[in-house]
Amino acid sequence: MRRSTVVTAAALAGAAWLAKRAVGRRIDGGSPLWPLPALDEPVSGYSPRRWIPALIVSRTEPADGVLALTVESPDLPAWAPGAHVDVALPSGLVRQYSLCGDPSARGRYTIAVRLVEDGRGGSREAHAQLLEGAELSVRPPRNRFPLRPAPAYVFVAGGIGITPVLPMLRAAEAAGASWTLLYGGRSRASMPFLPELAVYGDRVTVVPEDEAGLPDLAPLGALGPDTLVYCCGPAPLMAAVEAAAPAGVPVHLERFAPAASGSDARPFTVELHRSGRLIEVAAAESALTAVRRELPNTPYSCEQGFCGTCQHRVLSGDIDHRDTLLTDGEREDSMLLCVSRAASDHLVLDL
Repeated sequence: MRRSTVVTAAALAGAAWLAKRAVGRRIDGGSPLWPLPALDEPVSGYSPRRWIPALIVSRTEPADGVLALTVESPDLPAWAPGAHVDVALPSGLVRQYSLCGDPSARGRYTIAVRLVEDGRGGSREAHAQLLEGAELSVRPPRNRFPLRPAPAYVFVAGGIGITPVLPMLRAAEAAGASWTLLYGGRSRASMPFLPELAVYGDRVTVVPEDEAGLPDLAPLGALGPDTLVYCCGPAPLMAAVEAAAPAGVPVHLERFAPAASGSDARPFTVELHRSGRLIEVAAAESALTAVRRELPNTPYSCEQGFCGTCQHRVLSGDIDHRDTLLTDGEREDSMLLCVSRAASDHLVLDL
């Protein structure tokens, strides 16, 4: 009798273990579990681009308030002029910086960070904590500011906006193209990489505001359609360059902040599908702000439409995309809550 009881207990334990293992396999495989159907994982905080650990091998200050970092890892992918990377700061904040080194130096990236005292904290953290010898995680480069082939270029940079332009100058030079650079800033002391630019002679015009005022953009009006214009810097500079270039001359811009949305923002409602809550989003606030009132743990980072941390699946409704990150395919059924809004009166989010 005792032996029978032991055998029965062992059989039951074995059956329970097998059942647990089967359930685990179904969960891992995303299969529905009766009687509750499985829900897709939310998109928020997910990126298919992996984090790559790299070592900070150099830390310099090429100008007042500017930090230049060079990182190395054999896993860093190749890149082309105009590319930028996501950087994970020690606090978990994610920030984006243009690559300003040499694309031919495989396994080595260089970025520059302007200290913004009244900013959102990322630059202060970078200046204080990103030290030589420390590890820094980056994601593979993205490039929404690629250098197109052309016989001639005019480059315009303002302040830290010189960073994506530097490798473009090298590429234009290597291609034998004709080019000039107009580089403005508050003062020479605040303008990084002036020694690197000096080797190009009179093709580079440096305009410190405290010496010469604002850059003269009038010559842009005489450009022909075979010349491409590339500009990176403060929003007023980019707007002025667009206005000065004649019709038919392509102007390519790299923004460090989302384009101004103007006065067209209007209120809308957001339905949180998983929790059944209905949220009002005011015209003067972001969908992220409104959602976090109800769900304070909703992840976010840059609040600029760059990093993708607040990407969420949209189950229904029309989206007014205002980010600079998502692909056309991703925009069909997801949005970045920090900058994008509803093009309709109502959105349903997978939250």
